[in-house]
Amino acid sequence: MSAQIDFGVIDDVIKEWGAKAGSIIPILQGVQEKYNYLPQQIFPYIAKKLNVSEARIYGVATFYENFSLQPKGKFIIKVCDGTACHVRKSIPNLDRFRKELGLSEKKITTDDLGFTVQTVACLGACSLAPALMISTGGKPDKVHAGVTPDKVSEIIKELKAQL
Repeated sequence: MSAQIDFGVIDDVIKEWGAKAGSIIPILQGVQEKYNYLPQQIFPYIAKKLNVSEARIYGVATFYENFSLQPKGKFIIKVCDGTACHVRKSIPNLDRFRKELGLSEKKITTDDLGFTVQTVACLGACSLAPALMISTGGKPDKVHAGVTPDKVSEIIKELKAQL
């Protein structure tokens, strides 16, 4: 699953932040914003442009949890499993997402790149438990409160209509 990379876009990101080692993080953030993950092909390209080792770029990308080396779906669904959400039954919601979308603990993104479902330790919305957040590139994140497995099915249906 190889993405078509527009190296001109990467050059624009590098130009914005400067071709220096101190700009690795914002450059990777800019690339991830464009592609929703960090394609493998970018590592040697950015390393050469910044005159640093590919291992250094890769090391930064793998150190920070916010970076992803795997393609993510159009809809990124973060199911909270913090204490408040967990005790209010967030796991059945996660299970419903996985069942209806054909996902598992290891396979978090649908083959059509429509959905990515992952758990997070806390969304900071404890009073809304069980909660989840849906990110769609370019639009504000949307938090769903008091989610039940039946509500998960409704959410999936609504999102599939937008694909």
